[in-house]
Amino acid sequence: MTPPPPLTQSDIDGELAGIRAGYEKARAAGAPAAHHPPRDFPPYRSSLLRHPKQPLVAVDKDPETVELSGPVFGHTDVTELDHDLTRQHAGEPLGERITVSGRLLDSTGRPVRGQLVELWQANASGRYAHQRDQHPAPLDPNFTGVGRVLTGDDGSYSFTTIKPGAYPWRNHENAWRPAHIHFSLFGSAFTQRLVTQMYFPGDPLFAYDPILQSVTDEAARARLVAAYDHSLSRPEQSLGYRWDIVLDGPSATWIEEGR
Repeated sequence: MTPPPPLTQSDIDGELAGIRAGYEKARAAGAPAAHHPPRDFPPYRSSLLRHPKQPLVAVDKDPETVELSGPVFGHTDVTELDHDLTRQHAGEPLGERITVSGRLLDSTGRPVRGQLVELWQANASGRYAHQRDQHPAPLDPNFTGVGRVLTGDDGSYSFTTIKPGAYPWRNHENAWRPAHIHFSLFGSAFTQRLVTQMYFPGDPLFAYDPILQSVTDEAARARLVAAYDHSLSRPEQSLGYRWDIVLDGPSATWIEEGR
């Protein structure tokens, strides 16, 4: 049996356009805004294979449940180099140095203090320092691409890093992911961990990326894009981007629930 031809970007674009048109029609008919995408979003092919299909299983009587309520992260767990990904190795990493700062907020705009914020990302060539990433782009021996910090009393966080490059992925033929940084947020337990992604303004790949486009509502999608902030740029050092993360409510940042 002859296998079907690989999906092209044009195929994905057609699927995205159809979903977007259906969403706009539903909104015009009075449906509420969809701030979060379905767990099985057809243009994002792997979500069809790995999204949960069964109801959640309670683990109240599991003896390992105690592991879900810890650990508690404190200042002794995070070093002064963890937030600066450009100083974690003997040499300088290659690429455009950037500062990414913002605040972690609840639905009413109040700061969420003392929370662990982690990030991971590709290097300037679009490659992760991970054995499963075999993208034929160079690794950077001076850039691992991971960092973490605790939010301050005002909910603030800040990282210094390298702007990541775009990279190919195998969702469809000639598929490329726009430059992005993954963020992980911890509450008081591992079960409260939330994961999301931050993008950079003006990226020409936005329209072609089914992961970003799975956030069908335009306003919700825009909240995933950082804003250039010249006040955060550091002389002779880095360009600055501001990105606040809202945990819940109508202005919530999209979280990769169920991914």
